[in-house]
Amino acid sequence: MKRREFITLLGGAAAWPLAARAQPAQVRRIGVLMPFADDHPVGQARLAAFVQGLQQLGWTDGRNVRIDYRWSAGDADRLRKLAMELIALGPDVVMAFTSAAVAPLRQVTSTVPIVFAVVADPVGAGYVESLARPGGNVTGFAAQEYAVSGKAMELLKEIVPRVTRVAVLRDTAIAAGPGQFGALQAVAPSFGVELRPLDLHDPDGIEHGIAAFAKGSDNGLIVTGSPSATLHRNLIITLAARHKLPAVYYERSFVTAGGLISYGPDYLDQCRRAAAYVDRILKGEKPADLPVQAPTKYELVINLKTAKALGLDVPDKLLALADEVIE
Repeated sequence: MKRREFITLLGGAAAWPLAARAQPAQVRRIGVLMPFADDHPVGQARLAAFVQGLQQLGWTDGRNVRIDYRWSAGDADRLRKLAMELIALGPDVVMAFTSAAVAPLRQVTSTVPIVFAVVADPVGAGYVESLARPGGNVTGFAAQEYAVSGKAMELLKEIVPRVTRVAVLRDTAIAAGPGQFGALQAVAPSFGVELRPLDLHDPDGIEHGIAAFAKGSDNGLIVTGSPSATLHRNLIITLAARHKLPAVYYERSFVTAGGLISYGPDYLDQCRRAAAYVDRILKGEKPADLPVQAPTKYELVINLKTAKALGLDVPDKLLALADEVIE
């Protein structure tokens, strides 16, 4: 080899590490599927918590990660189309909020990692094999245990001892619907309460069901957790107020919007924690190896303004237990 060619080759080799350092960092891709409208306050709050969690772990949209958002506004057909659209973008992982988002994603892919939040019964729904060993491409954060549903009955009787008839709003389209109702059925006799199931399907059905039930006396309402209940949150709160029904909800957002009382997991905390699973998957871990996590924080929220409008006196001991009291 001639001397000039050797020097040229050596100079080029010396530049290789510098060129490698000059390469831009790989931008990862996260898909986010939401069953809400893009202006729904609950959806916005959960998404903000998730993005905040990502930022705390060093992931910033537009810098080292690209986040593709899709909102279905409660339209099941649109949700299926958006699930296919997201997977076609080739994401490294997809974040799915509620059962409504997980189901269509699983129909589209069995390989792209999916992390969920606010899913009441992932085993019963068939999303994972078990909580400890999810298997497959799906893992995440379960909404609550069925036994917690019985707490709603206890709270309702404590705040309104005279209640003997309770309507239970449930969504039979998800595995958690019958499960939560079953938990309430198990405790109802000990409280001397007769249950009346009301299915969550469409606004007209909800309105007619509550109106017909409210014609009786000594009534109460329990709203169990589901994507449908969240989507129709304002309608349910309005109907409870219109028919003077004391109601217990599964999430604080109902109470901050005018509902009476709620007891359930801190879903915003759960959405922040879900970011850690997305981070671990982006760094090479597999969903099958990440156990489904149960809620770690529960909160009791009471709206005294609503209690006053219903003519109710909230017991002092209940107020003392509350994590938040809205006046």
